[in-house]
Amino acid sequence: MTVKQLQEKLELTFLCGEEIAENREAEGCYCGDLLSWVMSRASENDVWLTVMGNINSIGVAVLADVACIVLTENASLDEDAKKRALENDVIILTTSKNSYQIASEISKLI
Repeated sequence: MTVKQLQEKLELTFLCGEEIAENREAEGCYCGDLLSWVMSRASENDVWLTVMGNINSIGVAVLADVACIVLTENASLDEDAKKRALENDVIILTTSKNSYQIASEISKLI
């Protein structure tokens, strides 16, 4: 399933990367906010659920090659992080749901 399809089905809101979401496959899901933990455990093409919307999260997303970041519970995205995400083709979405709620929904789709 593409990130765009996932966004439509789950009614997620794009913060950046919408133009590349059609071409990025989402194959799994990872929940976590401890960046070093995510960096060593998230898999390529995972949808990463977190509340960490800072510039360091973008670096982790690039290193782990996740499909996208979903900021849960309406967590904010720093402007510096958004700029870095755009430079590195990192797709970022947001939802008001918590990580458990959205992970449950993702598990039914992927």
